[in-house]
Amino acid sequence: MMVERRIRVLVAKPGLDGHDRGAKVVARALRDAGMEVIYTGLRQTPEMIVSAALQEDVDAIGISILSGAHNTILPRIAELMREQGLEDVRLMVGGIIPDEDIPALKQAGVSAVFQPGASTHEIVDFIRTHARATPTQS
Repeated sequence: MMVERRIRVLVAKPGLDGHDRGAKVVARALRDAGMEVIYTGLRQTPEMIVSAALQEDVDAIGISILSGAHNTILPRIAELMREQGLEDVRLMVGGIIPDEDIPALKQAGVSAVFQPGASTHEIVDFIRTHARATPTQS
């Protein structure tokens, strides 16, 4: 019998930014929407994030970043994801991302950018549409 497993999402806070309220709100919204959420906590390196994503077999990675280091951190995460064969995992970011930085982030491999004012419903809908969990045998 085929059983659809729940969508698994890793939520991470890279760098030195210590503000994690938004990440926790999103993590709770994803959980309430029926997804499995792995929250890595604060001060994660790109290497730690990708390693956790690989170990946890996630369908999506959500990065919360307010520090302004998105143009450095996100391309590095995307590069590590490609190196580890995680091309099918969606990389999303939420936070203070200027409009002019979005095209380069998407070119680097970011699937979606959620700026201030984005609703948790938008995030949930994006993940459900783009990070479909695959059925497993049971």
